[in-house]
Amino acid sequence: MEYARLGNTGMQVSRICLGCMGFGDAEHWTHKWVLDEANSRPIIQKALEMGINFFDTANVYSTGVSEEITGRALKDFAKRDEVVLASKVHGKMSDGPNGGGLSRKAIMSEIDNSLRRLATDYVDLYIIHRWDYNTPIEETMQALHDVVRAGKARYIGASAMYAWQFAKALHTADLHGWTRFVSMQNHMNLIYREEEREMLPLCRDEKIGTTPYSPLASGRLTRDVAAEKTMRSETDQIAKSKYDASAETDQQVIERVAETAQKRGVSRTQVALAWLLQKEPVTAPIIGATKLSHLDEAAGALAVKLSAEEVKYLEEPYVPHRVVGHV
Repeated sequence: MEYARLGNTGMQVSRICLGCMGFGDAEHWTHKWVLDEANSRPIIQKALEMGINFFDTANVYSTGVSEEITGRALKDFAKRDEVVLASKVHGKMSDGPNGGGLSRKAIMSEIDNSLRRLATDYVDLYIIHRWDYNTPIEETMQALHDVVRAGKARYIGASAMYAWQFAKALHTADLHGWTRFVSMQNHMNLIYREEEREMLPLCRDEKIGTTPYSPLASGRLTRDVAAEKTMRSETDQIAKSKYDASAETDQQVIERVAETAQKRGVSRTQVALAWLLQKEPVTAPIIGATKLSHLDEAAGALAVKLSAEEVKYLEEPYVPHRVVGHV
């Protein structure tokens, strides 16, 4: 495993982050393809054995069940100080008027709820899952600062927003001397590259580490367009809303990933992840694993170093896409 500093911090994280959205409760949540606890634990255990120390979950994943599963497994299989644990806040956790969002009330309640479910005194990285259009950014940033000062989070990060919003949040923190975001968890892969226009240059300039989610476009980069459907491809409505299966240019990119993988003698997963890993300032793509083999494939991407010609070939068919994933 390789490790890198997260943004401008001194904290070292594995260059592969295990996303824990796939661990949860299929019966009571949107995603019907998630693994129950018994099937999740071996994946978390193997990730640790491979040297992965970076784990990402969220309060809203299976309405807290992902945090519970992740917390119990890490407590059983790892020393707390040796792992980097991230969770997120924003999603609707109850039907009440204050059941979600980034108000001070919501943040102060949800950090305690997450810590209880995770069975830990602190998270290493506390991430705002989306931008809250109904709460002043000053209120959000001060609340996050107080969470850090209380010792409940070591660092804070952000996810899935416009670059102007992220810049405003950074400026607000600087203006008041509050805790600054150190990471951006953005939607980015070979068939969705809109983050390269504004967000990545901003993060490079501000020394922010990026941890892209959906690095394989929910599996679309790993198989032919006409390949056999999976439970996720059939039932994941969120992913369906992000990608257009009929887009000819996307199909061309997918074909070039397959071609490059065949020439290299590696998997398509490894080519897609290798492309992300060579992007600045990408620290660690967040990969989902529902099979032990998914971890082996992802880790193998670290050994795949794409040439400038290969990168150009993979990127060439891309055309502008509508912005998705910010709400």
